[in-house]
Amino acid sequence: MLAPALGAERLRLREPLAPYTTFRIGGPADVLYDAMTADELASAIVAAREAGVPVFVLGLGANILVGDAGFRGLVVRNRANAIRFGSDGRVQAESGATVAELIRQTVAAGWSGLEHYVGIPSTVGGAVWQNLHFLSPAPERERTMFIAEVVANVELLLPSGARTVVSADEMAFGYDTSRLHGSGEIALRVDFQLTPGEQDTLQRILQENLAWRGARHPWLEVHPSAGSIFKKIEGVGAGRLIDQCGLKGFRIGDAQISFMHANIVVNVGRATAADVRAVIAHAQAAVRERFGQSLEPEIGFIGEFTAP
Repeated sequence: MLAPALGAERLRLREPLAPYTTFRIGGPADVLYDAMTADELASAIVAAREAGVPVFVLGLGANILVGDAGFRGLVVRNRANAIRFGSDGRVQAESGATVAELIRQTVAAGWSGLEHYVGIPSTVGGAVWQNLHFLSPAPERERTMFIAEVVANVELLLPSGARTVVSADEMAFGYDTSRLHGSGEIALRVDFQLTPGEQDTLQRILQENLAWRGARHPWLEVHPSAGSIFKKIEGVGAGRLIDQCGLKGFRIGDAQISFMHANIVVNVGRATAADVRAVIAHAQAAVRERFGQSLEPEIGFIGEFTAP
C-alpha cells in the first residue's frame, strides 16, 4: 500500500535500525524510507497514516532505545536537510538538518545563537521536539540555554495532513518538552532568528563548550549511548543519586553505566535493548531503595522489546 505513494525502489524491508541510532542498538523496521526533503517527509507520513500503517520519524537516533524486535510499521529517516539564509539573521532549516551542520554554517556566516549547542547530536526536528538545552560553563553565560530562545516559527504537519506555521510562543516549549509531545504533529521546517557575532567570540564558545562536554560525557564514537537516561530531578540530579549508589561501571551484558557520567548507559560491545532495560531497572530499584526517589526515563522506547 505504501509502494505506489513512495516508490517501491526506495523502500527497504526488514532493515536493522541499530546503525541509525547513537546507541547502535535496535532490531529491524518492517519498512524503512529515506525522506530527502520536507515535502517527501510530509508525503511519507500522510501515506502511512492513510494506509493505517504505524509510522515513526527517525532523525539521528539520539535519546531513543529501539527494541530488539524492531519496529512494526514504517520508519521514515528524516534526511531533509536544506538550510537557507534570509536577511537580518533569519535562517530556515528543514527538520532533518543536523544541528552540527547548522552551527557550522551559521558560525561561518557570523551569526550567533546556535553555537551553544555544539557537540549535542540532534537534528533540527529533534531540537525543537525536546527544546534542546545546554548548561553553559562560561561565567558570563552561566545558565541553561534553550533552543526556543532563537526559534522564530515552525512549519508543522498536522495529524489531519494539513500544514501550518506556528510561532515559537505557540510551541509550548518547556524543559525537555514542546507541543509536539503526544500531539501527532511533525516539524517540517524551522525558522531561527540569530544575531551578529564576532568570529573570535563564536570560536571561543565552540571550543569551551566542546571541551566541557568532552570532559564529562563519553564519546559516542567510542562508547555509543542515548545521552542522559533519566529525567532531571530538581536540586538533586539523577546522575548524582546513581553515583552515590556506587553504580558507576555497573554492567549487564554489554550495557554499562558510564564511569564518566552515572546518568548515561553506554554500549561497550554488542549490548541489546534487553541489557539496557535491565540496567535501567537496576538503577531505579537501587535509587528508590536508598533515597526514596523515583527515576523516570527521559529517552524514548521505540518498537517492540523482548523480555529483559
